[in-house]
Amino acid sequence: MLNYVIKRLIYMIPTLFGMSLIAFMIIQLPPGDYLTSMLATMAESGQNVDPAQLEAMRRAYGFDDPIWLQYWKWISGIIFRGDFGYSFEWNRPVADLIWERMGSTLAISIAALLFVWAVSLPIGIYSAMRRHSVGDYAFTFLGFIGLAVPNFIMALALMYFSYKVLGQSVGGLFSPEYVEAPWSWGKFVDLLAHLWIPIIVIGTSGTAALIRILRANLTDELNKPYVVTAKAKGLPEYKAVLKYPVRIALNPFVSAIGWVLAELVSGVTITAIVLNLPTAGPLLLRALISQDMYLAGSFILLMGVLTLFGMLISDILLALLDPRIRFN
Repeated sequence: MLNYVIKRLIYMIPTLFGMSLIAFMIIQLPPGDYLTSMLATMAESGQNVDPAQLEAMRRAYGFDDPIWLQYWKWISGIIFRGDFGYSFEWNRPVADLIWERMGSTLAISIAALLFVWAVSLPIGIYSAMRRHSVGDYAFTFLGFIGLAVPNFIMALALMYFSYKVLGQSVGGLFSPEYVEAPWSWGKFVDLLAHLWIPIIVIGTSGTAALIRILRANLTDELNKPYVVTAKAKGLPEYKAVLKYPVRIALNPFVSAIGWVLAELVSGVTITAIVLNLPTAGPLLLRALISQDMYLAGSFILLMGVLTLFGMLISDILLALLDPRIRFN
């Protein structure tokens, strides 16, 4: 098992290198640079910029350097010093901005992933064992709603419900009196009171998809001869289902962790703007609009790294479920 994990980690190295190249190319694709965007903003507000000053800023920021040299400065700083560069718009190191936002982003995404698993696993098993029942149709209907309703619409509806029915403040992760307050039990409870909305909104679409995946795969397993034989010999139904069919049906369910985790993180962007959450999504969007290259590139790279680790977790869990995988 250790050799299997080491092999997967080695495979991640060239993948990370390729992802860093793609991330840097993406932020270089739009015409112009940060100074171009800043100049356009100043022109709209009626301000004038000295061309000599603009050229001096271009040299100071390194925008006149070749693309390969800009990439090398960025990636070498990350590898050798943990320096992700400097944010031109915020006038702060990129690393500080990233760690401020990634904590809340990962917390919400992981909580939403746990919600997805806790809901979709039992419902998927029930729907497969009780196909075409009233409960199966009800869960199928709810699943299609989760897939069809946009996240921002559901976020607005839950915000309205929270404000009108529960009397809670909406927007952000804390009530106004706890935003700047030090951590305490009251602040933690207030966080939980606000956290359920983004968890439900972000996790609903992933839950609906995984319910369908598990239901389809488990239905195929339940009709196989070894399950029919086990039931004919008097093995209780829950044992005949949970011991082997569910374990085999979980393979595609577990393999979906990689893309579900990335989908949850990207879903935080839309939801965070609506709910005013202090996550990475709105900051990344602002960096892309203003062409703050090092901030945008670092966020894109970290999202890719998160996807890779999600795939690594999927591979490890799949190897634990099916030992044949780690010997291939």
